[in-house]
Formats: sequence, C-alpha cells, structure tokens
Amino acid sequence: MKLILAVIQDQDSNKLMNALVDNNFRATKLASTGGFLKSGNTTFMIGTEDIRVDRALQIIKDNCKSRDQLVAPISPMGGNADSYVPYPVEVEVGGATVFVLPIENFLQF
Repeated sequence: MKLILAVIQDQDSNKLMNALVDNNFRATKLASTGGFLKSGNTTFMIGTEDIRVDRALQIIKDNCKSRDQLVAPISPMGGNADSYVPYPVEVEVGGATVFVLPIENFLQF
C-alpha cells in the first residue's frame, strides 16, 4: 500500500477530486498555503494499493496543469527601498508536487 501526497493549486482541486472519484479513488483534501507565492494550495492524501499508483499519478498529471501568472514581487524588508520598482513578474504556477510514500500499516476504526 502507498500514500500519495499531492500538493496542487486550488484552481485544480475540484477537477482533480471529480476525476479521482470517477476512477474509484478515495482522497482527503486539506487546505494548505505555498511558501513561495503565499497562495492557496490544496493537498490531497490518497491511499491506494501499489498496482493502482501509476493510474492515480496519471489522473493527477492530467488534471493539474501549470500556467503562467503575473505576481507582484515582495518589497525589500531592510535598507533603501527608493530604487525598488514593484513591476509584476510572470512565473509558472500550478501543476502538482507529488510524494509517494510506503505504508507499513493501514487501520480503519
């Protein structure tokens, strides 16, 4: 048995949940916050048998696309900010960061 932890952008969470349910995967959604852009994310915890891991990963890949987004850079915290011009910067966001962990024991009460 494996535990899949998938951190995705909030925009993709409903689409991913529907696809997982359609393919008979059970998942728990957790609200999370990214450290880089300080934006909302969703973390999925998916427990599955070893032989179904590849299918789950394909569903995640198909439903969580990266996209470009304009973000305002964070102003400097110290020193002289006179020369700082906060022009928006285009960065790639979205997609999925996925961890697959072995599960030693699964209990349900």
